[in-house]
Amino acid sequence: MNNPSGNSKPSLLDWLLNLFRRPAAPTPPAPVSPPIPSPIPPPLKPAVTPDNTTDPVHIVTSRVLLVIYDPIMNATTGEKLSQVMNWQRPDDLANGFIQDIQDTSSGLARYQIVQRVELNEFPALVDGFRYDAASYSKVQNRTVSPHIPQQVDFQPILTGLHILPRVARNEIDEVWIFNFPYAGFPESTMGGAGAFWCNSDPLPSTANCPRRFIVMGFSYERGVGEMLESFGHRSESMLSKVFNCQDFVTWAYRADRSPANIGPNPNLFQQFVSFDQIAPGKSGVGTIHFAPNSVRDYDWNNLRMVPSNCYGWNVFPNFTKDVRQVNASEWGNGDIHAHHQWWLKHLPKTAGQTSGVANNWWQYIMDSNLVNP
Repeated sequence: MNNPSGNSKPSLLDWLLNLFRRPAAPTPPAPVSPPIPSPIPPPLKPAVTPDNTTDPVHIVTSRVLLVIYDPIMNATTGEKLSQVMNWQRPDDLANGFIQDIQDTSSGLARYQIVQRVELNEFPALVDGFRYDAASYSKVQNRTVSPHIPQQVDFQPILTGLHILPRVARNEIDEVWIFNFPYAGFPESTMGGAGAFWCNSDPLPSTANCPRRFIVMGFSYERGVGEMLESFGHRSESMLSKVFNCQDFVTWAYRADRSPANIGPNPNLFQQFVSFDQIAPGKSGVGTIHFAPNSVRDYDWNNLRMVPSNCYGWNVFPNFTKDVRQVNASEWGNGDIHAHHQWWLKHLPKTAGQTSGVANNWWQYIMDSNLVNP
């Protein structure tokens, strides 16, 4: 029978067959190919090839003559300058500094104070002038200007404390002089035969001493952070001498650098102290004043991100230029103590030699007699 549309009407048999027919199997999905793993990049070649990795690491212990200038300011009460001004206790500073050096060097640099001398006097300046309690108080109160010239006269100190013969007899290796503003001491200086620049000119009239020695001038008006800064500049002086690039460090600290950027083949120490401003995209650890992203002196709180291979220096000489984006959060967000600890911790301190230089740079910093003059 036909329906009005002209199509044949399904029969009862067709209806029953459709009712019991098994549905057609669904079309299986297309097979999914397994993910193709990303190719593993070849390892980077080490930035330097060590001469050897077997020369032992030497622990250097430096014997210190500790001198404290802390004159009595009130004869009635016996109060000393440090107490009247509420400045730091020199012994606390010395202990904190010794601990920091041992920690940041992983125990390879150690200090032993063999004698402590406290002097109730103001040191003589180069023209013979000496402050007394009254004149120094006027300078501190800003009622008079500091005396000019301001430099200390080292000769009576060297003579009075018998420093040169004691260095020659290996009784002491260096001298720490705790002092105060306008006492005239440099942060560090070097004496002895073959003495060279150590953040200041060498001590005059000391060439007859057969061993070189360093005098550190520490101010007890300041803290351990500033002591580490003085030590950091000493480190820059020692290592730039080792790597024969003292002019480079002078250039890096200039505000009007010419040329503006580092050259194409920096040595290892130049790579270490590079910062983004002088080596765009190739920063190392920086200098004591310039962190990897600094744009001016003491710019330790800069949050600008820059690429740096500072992490690579933790595994020197096998570092593979582990470049990461860094900013001030790495080194204490502007804290002077934290930054200088961070900087010192990155100094190489491992066995072997590279390019004729020990892979333990600390030994040169601690013992200037290991540096070729």
